[in-house]
Amino acid sequence: MTQPDLSMDAAVTALAGVDRPRDRDASETYARVWWSVLAEPGDGAAGELVARFGPEDALRIALSDVDDEWSSARSRWMPRADSGAVRRALDAARRAGARLLVPSDPRWPSRLHDLGTHAPHVLWLRGDPEPAESAPTVAIVGARAATPYGEAVAADLAAELAASGVVVVSGAAYGIDGAAHRAALSTEGRTIAFLAGGVDRAYPRGHESLLASIAKSGAVVSETPCGAAPTKWRFLSRNRLIAAVADAVIVVEAGHRSGSLNTAAHAAQLGRALGAVPGPVTSAASAGSHRVLREFDGVCVTSAADVREMLGGPVAAPPTPDGRTDETSRLLDALSSRVGRDTEDVARRAGFAYADAQALLGLAELDGRAARGEDGLWRSVKRGR
Repeated sequence: MTQPDLSMDAAVTALAGVDRPRDRDASETYARVWWSVLAEPGDGAAGELVARFGPEDALRIALSDVDDEWSSARSRWMPRADSGAVRRALDAARRAGARLLVPSDPRWPSRLHDLGTHAPHVLWLRGDPEPAESAPTVAIVGARAATPYGEAVAADLAAELAASGVVVVSGAAYGIDGAAHRAALSTEGRTIAFLAGGVDRAYPRGHESLLASIAKSGAVVSETPCGAAPTKWRFLSRNRLIAAVADAVIVVEAGHRSGSLNTAAHAAQLGRALGAVPGPVTSAASAGSHRVLREFDGVCVTSAADVREMLGGPVAAPPTPDGRTDETSRLLDALSSRVGRDTEDVARRAGFAYADAQALLGLAELDGRAARGEDGLWRSVKRGR
């Protein structure tokens, strides 16, 4: 294959409208774009080659026909050595208004360096590239097929943390991820979504408007080039980025084999603080969370205060009257400390949908404000001041 033209002039022309690197960085940035097309996320051989020789010389070695120690890896890179593919990725980025971020940029998330040779070559993003470490960062992850309880807990955690200045990171999937992103946005907080495919392709499609909202005030990020499709492997590889950029990773709700456990494993390997929200012992949706508590020595998380403690307490809780949200107040007003009421009755009295009342009752129980008796009925619990 003909070696790509990595000269400064060629690089500046290729990157026009996508990146404005300093002249001395243009060739390196363009070479990294090539690497993001050639190699799958987390390719250790590609990372080692770039670390040893720099992205430009590494690319020339990768695309040579020499029989050397890189021959095995070269066999998987060469089928993608297509200048047309690189050009199409950059064209798609221009259409999407995406930008590039490279490790030499001061806005690069420095925690990604902890991934070593498995760190991304370049990040493609829509939105503000403000470094995540400018504020405490918490990843909130969990099941796509979440229960109302799980989504309510995720939203409660994300809203309170984002309102107090914490950056909320997740993967933009249905269920827990989406609930966390939406709640952070509702408080005008900052949230970042890491995708498994190109940032020009909304995935899932049902979250197209959510991703657009995230890009306005936060960032939508991927290490795969624009136009790349999300695959099962890329989802798993994407999880290492979510774990790496965070100070703490919280698994809200996850099945026994949930992909969120993959994120938890990366967090444990990287030395990040790790926590999980407990659920009913009979709920399959919380089996993975319980595994985090049991097998990963995770912190039991029942409130945003627990998460702030995991962060070392740098962020104060936002003030709320009597420590309660309006919805919690409505719920407690519908309960009695003397007369037990079933969930349907509580929902009717408070003006909630049944599923919302069920979720809020679960939160109130965790907070010690409500209790369910042996008769299955709910009662409020008075707490000392």
